Amino acid sequence: MSIETENQRATRKSLARYALPLIPLAIFLGFAAVAGKMLYDQDVNGRDVSAIPSALIGKKAPSLALPPLEGSNTAALTTAAIAGKLTLVNVFASWCVPCRQEHPILKELANDSRLTIVGINYKDRNDNALRFLGELGNPYKAIGIDPNGKAAIDWGVYGIPESYLVAPDGTILYKRVGPFDARSLAQDLLPAIEKAVAGR
Repeated sequence: MSIETENQRATRKSLARYALPLIPLAIFLGFAAVAGKMLYDQDVNGRDVSAIPSALIGKKAPSLALPPLEGSNTAALTTAAIAGKLTLVNVFASWCVPCRQEHPILKELANDSRLTIVGINYKDRNDNALRFLGELGNPYKAIGIDPNGKAAIDWGVYGIPESYLVAPDGTILYKRVGPFDARSLAQDLLPAIEKAVAGR
């Protein structure tokens, strides 16, 4: 083997030694660029970054056949439980801090006669979920437990809380990633409800 080839091999090893540590840095910079663009869009362009588009909007909602939350005195969450009703499907858990923040809004929405609110209790312990509802109140007409997250995968959940407005015919009309607040309620959900009701 020639000396030149040995030199080339040594050069390659040297470059690899310096390049490998740069890979995590490159990945981090990529994530930072995406996060920076999202913040820029939100602050400068006024874009709501929580309004992540969903491939399910305009399509039939996935079927529901979830067991009830034992001890909640609330019906199990099934497709039959929401059929024929304008429904807000809310994915929540007791360990989710933003779920706690949005809960008063759900309690308020539960008084809207145009709307039925149901919950998917995501990867939670039964006793913790009951304590959560006991402390904050129960806005749900039906609750289904999703201990392994399968239903959440079917619904395309990114992270919780997450909510879907489902038409009486089962079509998904609107999706919200993250907690509702006064702004998203006034600017997004209530107009979507009014549009759905007007379209009946």
